[in-house]
Amino acid sequence: MQGDRQVKYAEMLRGFATEQIARESNRDALITVTRVDVSPDLKNATVFYTVLPESKKAAVDGFMLRQRKHIRNYIKKNAHTRSIPYIEVEYDLGEKNRQRLDELSKEANRLEN
Repeated sequence: MQGDRQVKYAEMLRGFATEQIARESNRDALITVTRVDVSPDLKNATVFYTVLPESKKAAVDGFMLRQRKHIRNYIKKNAHTRSIPYIEVEYDLGEKNRQRLDELSKEANRLEN
């Protein structure tokens, strides 16, 4: 479980990552930063994202890997903190699974009515 400090730090990082991605993406796909997980020592952070349309996922995965250093530099320029975490990026499968469950739930409700 994350403490208040980790949660606030993660939200700040999420905002900076979102701004950097919005500035650098070519707008071929909608990239959404869904959350950021931060280690207890605040030295490592993982940026989770989703992509629409799904067909652009491979291209966006490569883009996001290249953006790790740029996200970290953007945070370094704009955040007023002593240390800047090392950034990893990961496709958010949890969000994709949640969306699929919502679709199945809606379909089941239609079949019941």
